[in-house]
Amino acid sequence: MKAVYATDLSAASEASIQNETCLECLERIGVEEIHLVTVIPSNVHIGMPGMDFEERRAEALERYRRVIEDAGFDVETHVVRGTPHRRITGLGETIGAGLTIVGSRGKSPLENRLIGSTARNLARTTVTPLLVNRIERETEEPAVREAHLFQRMLYATDFSENADRAFEAFSYLRHATREATLVHVRTPKDPDLPDEDDAEKRLAELADRLEEWGIETRTEIREGDPADEILAAEAEHEPTTTLVGSRGHSRLRRLLLGSVSEDIVAQANGNVLLVPPSRTA
Repeated sequence: MKAVYATDLSAASEASIQNETCLECLERIGVEEIHLVTVIPSNVHIGMPGMDFEERRAEALERYRRVIEDAGFDVETHVVRGTPHRRITGLGETIGAGLTIVGSRGKSPLENRLIGSTARNLARTTVTPLLVNRIERETEEPAVREAHLFQRMLYATDFSENADRAFEAFSYLRHATREATLVHVRTPKDPDLPDEDDAEKRLAELADRLEEWGIETRTEIREGDPADEILAAEAEHEPTTTLVGSRGHSRLRRLLLGSVSEDIVAQANGNVLLVPPSRTA
C-alpha cells in the first residue's frame, strides 16, 4: 500500500513522523511506500520574506526521509505550492494512495496551519482513507497521543453503504488491532435507521467477523445525537483510533453525513480513521 504523509514541518508533525511505534503500525497494516509532502501556501511568492521556503522544506523532508527509510519504507518527497488540502488530495489520486496521513492537534487556534484546519478540509474532500494522527497540544515538545495507532478501535456505524465500506478497513487493520468496540447510535426521529432488535443483530454479525480474526470485540447501542454519542463512547472506551465513514444514508443533518465525521475529526481526543465513499459512488 502507498501512503501520503502530509507535514507542515512543525514540531507536532515531526513528533508523528519520528515515532517508531507509529511507523511500525503502518508497516503492520501493509504500508510499504510513503510519499512525504509539504505544501507552500499559494500566497507566498518570490521576493517575500521566506522566499527560500522550497529549499528549506526540501532539506527538512530529506531528514524525515532518512528516518522513514531506516524504518524500512520506500520514500519519496514532494514540495508543492497551492491550497494544502487540494494538493494533498491530488497527490493521493496521482500515486494511487491507499491512505492519507495528517497530524492534528484537534481544536487548535492556529487555523492557518496544516495542524488544524487542513485536517478538517481533508475530512470533507478526501478520496482515500484519511488517518488523523492526534498530537498533544500546548507543549513545546509535542508527542503523539497514541503511539499504537490501531490497537484499540472504536467503529461507529449507521449501517449505511459507506459505514460498511469503513468496516472493511478491518481487513488490513486486523494485523494491528487487538480490541474493537462497535457502536450504533439510535436516532428515533429518523425512520431510515434500523430498529433496536435489527441493530443488535447486525452489530453481533460484525462482531463475529472480528472475533474470527482474533479481535476481542464488544458492541454497544446508544441513543441521542450521533456526534455527541460517538465522542462520549470514545471518552468511555479510550480507543487508540475511531473508525467512521464520511457519508451515511440518513436524511438528517447530524447523522453520519459530512457534519458528524467532521465533528469527530475536530473534537476526538484520539486518532480518527475516516473512510470516504468509493470513487464510483
